[in-house]
Amino acid sequence: MSEHKEAASNTATPDAGRSGFRPASVAAVPLATIANALGVAAPDGSQDLGVTGITLNSRAVEAGDLYMALPGATRHGADFVPQAVDAGAVAVVTDDAGARQLALAAEQPVPVLIVDEPRAAVGPLSALIYRSQPEDAAFPSLFGVTGTNGKTTTTYFINSLLRALGKRPGLIGTIEIVAGGEPIPSLLTTPESTDVHALLALMRERGLDAASMEVSSHAISYRRVDSVMFEVAGFTNLTQDHLDLHGSMEEYFNTKAELFTAGRARRAVVTVDDEWGRKLAGLADIPVTTLSATSDDADWHVSSINPRGLGSEFELKHTDGRTLRVHTGLPGDFNVANAALATVMVLASGVDMAELQEALDQYDPFTVAVPGRMQLVSTEPASVVDFAHNPDALSRALEAVRSPQDGSRVIVVFGATGQRDQGKRPTMGAIAARLADVVIISDDDPHDEDAAAIRAEVLAGAYAARDEENLGSEIIESYPRDAAIRLAVDLATPKDTILIAGRGHEVWQEVKGVNLALDDRVELRAALTSKGFSVSPDQRIES
Repeated sequence: MSEHKEAASNTATPDAGRSGFRPASVAAVPLATIANALGVAAPDGSQDLGVTGITLNSRAVEAGDLYMALPGATRHGADFVPQAVDAGAVAVVTDDAGARQLALAAEQPVPVLIVDEPRAAVGPLSALIYRSQPEDAAFPSLFGVTGTNGKTTTTYFINSLLRALGKRPGLIGTIEIVAGGEPIPSLLTTPESTDVHALLALMRERGLDAASMEVSSHAISYRRVDSVMFEVAGFTNLTQDHLDLHGSMEEYFNTKAELFTAGRARRAVVTVDDEWGRKLAGLADIPVTTLSATSDDADWHVSSINPRGLGSEFELKHTDGRTLRVHTGLPGDFNVANAALATVMVLASGVDMAELQEALDQYDPFTVAVPGRMQLVSTEPASVVDFAHNPDALSRALEAVRSPQDGSRVIVVFGATGQRDQGKRPTMGAIAARLADVVIISDDDPHDEDAAAIRAEVLAGAYAARDEENLGSEIIESYPRDAAIRLAVDLATPKDTILIAGRGHEVWQEVKGVNLALDDRVELRAALTSKGFSVSPDQRIES
């Protein structure tokens, strides 16, 4: 599950956890030590109890765990204490409401620690139990990337550049989690803090020496990165999204800005190409390096951009005269910005500049395939799958795929997510009408909302822009989504470009609580093949 589809409320029992997140060996932490960290008395009879794990999901409990019984949107975690104890939980942390609920039981089989805000304790306790970021031990240098668009690609770029530098990096993000073993598909942009700290300990146990992580606004709001210290925090941009959670752009910004404080990061690289980046650079209370892809008014700026294949080569110039040569094989100016941010973040971590340039030259690390991010499926017609799911991202993607070839058209298939920021729906319809020749409006993830009503809002914006601005775009409603993708291919000629936007790497479509198998890349590949078009190799990023 990706950030734009994360639930806007916490639940007491999120989706089942994965033991693959945890280190193989954890030294037990005495329950008395945990009680002391919480500022409460250790329960009677707890002197010999040790804790080797922590979870807030009763279905993910393992023997020796501390179970965090939190209040949820519809149920209290205390409802699931019996299941947690049966699975091996040795103690429970909860609030007064949970304790009152547990007091109604005939007996308490495990000690219960009571605190005012158990959610606030999850991160610090996870760090304590997993010893995830000790000051006196070798630990992966942690790179955190936040912003509306570009987080995923930038973290993959950082990961690829770190490998080019000879390091063993991990990855935590929207698409997958890589911790030195088989990649684990992600359910959230940033996992729960219990899993984040377990993953960091697992990476250290497996000898990884760096990691890049996407940090969503949901993660900061829901305290998923509490007690995590980033070596370098990076900022991409801020555009309209997630206002269903934050209410306003100012609040959305304030949430993101929390990452750029001394308690969360040691230093920062901030892209200052929008008003929010400039504001953040002035507010952050940690050392900040500024970066611009559009002007020279920053510590580092992008210069001399030239096309090279589908991508671009460019220079990064510092105000002191230093220069780095960089290339990205991914199309679009936004990928120049992503590559620039990845480069400066790695440099800010203390890497030698000459060594960095050698890695950029020898390994071309920014030509890595990022699943569902400007992912090329065929060349004739040029067919691209991208995660663009908000106005700014859709605009950038459509501009990036426009071919200079005479007579070529851009055909776009997209929709909008149900039960999320409704205000962007007509805006996205209008953008598509302005920037595409054929606009096919279909379904994204409707969730529990009426799919036809969502399409109607997007269509209204497209029709209004076309009629008021006298545009020549053709607007079509087509559903279900696989039929819309087949229609796009049916309409395309070899010199056209097809953009399937909004879902990217996702392989499930949620409709009325049911997950339907749907992968835009698979559907597009099948539709192209059935029409006799050649398709590109099915690439996957190196883990």
